[in-house]
Amino acid sequence: TPERIVRQAGEIGPSTSALVEIILRKRRHPEQGFRSCVGIVRLAKSHGSERLEAACARALEINEFSYTSVNSILKNILDRKRPAPATDRPAIVHANIRGPQYFH
Repeated sequence: TPERIVRQAGEIGPSTSALVEIILRKRRHPEQGFRSCVGIVRLAKSHGSERLEAACARALEINEFSYTSVNSILKNILDRKRPAPATDRPAIVHANIRGPQYFH
């Protein structure tokens, strides 16, 4: 049942639980996301709970709510790497760069 899978995800960690709840909530019918959630929880057997929790946290950070995303994060060992920080630098000013007026 969806309640059981949410409980199992909660035993792995808060990020896993949050991801599973989001997947179930985003579907019109919770049963549609159930298989994805079961797959995510099963990833703990092959990768360990700690890595799965880190992968789910990463998936939440990048707004990717799917089994495929979590599996890819684990497969590419991205759960152990921090995402590159977003740059808040101003846009480059140069004579050869078109401004917003060019596109209107």
